[in-house]
Amino acid sequence: MSTIPRKIYYSITEVAEMAQVKPHVLRYWETEFSSLRPKKNRAGNRTYREKDVQLVLLIRKLLYEEGFTIKGARKRLQEKKASDREQIEIPFTQNEQRGRISEIRAELESLLSYLN
Repeated sequence: MSTIPRKIYYSITEVAEMAQVKPHVLRYWETEFSSLRPKKNRAGNRTYREKDVQLVLLIRKLLYEEGFTIKGARKRLQEKKASDREQIEIPFTQNEQRGRISEIRAELESLLSYLN
């Protein structure tokens, strides 16, 4: 697999080449993995963002290199998503939460008065 070139959007052909699969495989994966939902442009063509490409490469790795079934890969992705969420949570005390919310509210009110 190749590295991901720096672009805003990628076509299904480009993503298929990076993942070394056929475009119809990517369309099938969209039906099996709810987190894989590339946007479509006005012409109806799929436009993948970098995060979509990374997900495709991860799905390919799970299926082709690590030997997961579709169901197993789906479960592994859900576990990874839950694990990622747990890692970024920052515990605040209630007082810290109230204080931060007050700061944010004051900043928003300041911006609002500036815009009016």
